[in-house]
Amino acid sequence: MTMPMLCNLSLKGFRSLSSAVLNFDNPTFLVGQNGAGKSNIVDAFSFLSQAMVLPLSAVLDHRGGIATVGTRSAPSGSDMGLRVELENLDEGTRRATYAFALRRLENYGFEVVREQCSVMRRDGSHSYFDRSRDKFLTDAVSLRPAFEADALALPLVGGDTRFVSLFRFLTMMRVYRIEPAALREMQDTSMGVQLRSDGHNAACVWREIMTRSPDNSSMFRELLKKIVPGAIDIRPKMHGFNKWSLELIQEGADAKQLAFEAREMSDGTLRALGILAAIFQPLSPSVLVIEEPEATIHPGALGAILDLLRHASRFMQVVVTTHSPDILDASWIEENHLRIVNWNEGATHIAPVSEASRIALGEHLMGADELMRSNALTATDFSASDPPEIALFEEGLG
Repeated sequence: MTMPMLCNLSLKGFRSLSSAVLNFDNPTFLVGQNGAGKSNIVDAFSFLSQAMVLPLSAVLDHRGGIATVGTRSAPSGSDMGLRVELENLDEGTRRATYAFALRRLENYGFEVVREQCSVMRRDGSHSYFDRSRDKFLTDAVSLRPAFEADALALPLVGGDTRFVSLFRFLTMMRVYRIEPAALREMQDTSMGVQLRSDGHNAACVWREIMTRSPDNSSMFRELLKKIVPGAIDIRPKMHGFNKWSLELIQEGADAKQLAFEAREMSDGTLRALGILAAIFQPLSPSVLVIEEPEATIHPGALGAILDLLRHASRFMQVVVTTHSPDILDASWIEENHLRIVNWNEGATHIAPVSEASRIALGEHLMGADELMRSNALTATDFSASDPPEIALFEEGLG
């Protein structure tokens, strides 16, 4: 079966993105300077995934409310919207789209003004729902969810066989910004098998990885050696009855083995271990987003991290944000993998690389890292790549 793919993400009035469309390859690198808005793009993945499992009001409140999540310059009564288009969600699905728009109300309130879901199958059949405030149109007579004005409908109908593959894909998108300090803390045994966004429960996750995938232990060790010199093994260590930490086994003098607990490891080592756990965790993400994997990792180890991310892209979709030329120092990275993020006229813009950069990469005149170091990794005209109005919804689904 072909791997499920998120083809594009459209954002309207979301944080610093007043109007933007992001098309994906696999892997996709979002390249831009600090403050360009890469984290705002990344938050759209978290926002959408969390909105499938939590009340929409809680997802917004966690971010400071609709006034913070929406474009700050937009007035009350303006809309904020997201749209995703996907392919090959399962053997029978050819294409699926999902979109919703929220409107600001007075006193920090909001309402869902429209929500739409469409699934096209390979046999030509079509399932959909199209919700406009209190109206709910669908091809399924039995599908009649009871929802509030400030709640999404897809989480209520996500268990329906017609929409379950789309719902699962969205719930399993994961964003990671590994924080070494979080990995140094002791971890409760009950912290679950899905890695948290900062990597805090990495020891618990690693225990599950080794339990469920013992045949891959040699592969994990080889990957570890490429990232951490002299590394022999990584394993969870039990403390008392209900606490875990990570322990690194490393070569010492005279063929001795040295054991280092997480509190003794460097930031770069812990961040690398967090990335390993994110990729090989038992509940694989549908889309794995890694923010700035180069942070605190020695440039000599970044090649191994890149190889690891490329390996991950064979069985999941990978998106990486970076502002470092070192992370682009790989011969296999081509122009189709790159998206340039820029801050222009008070908003974040996303665009593919410019024709000049594309020629330099395609003819191997310069690598992506060299172009970035020389400030020559440029984007196409932002005004042309970001249309003033995005069509979030399709008309005439029924």
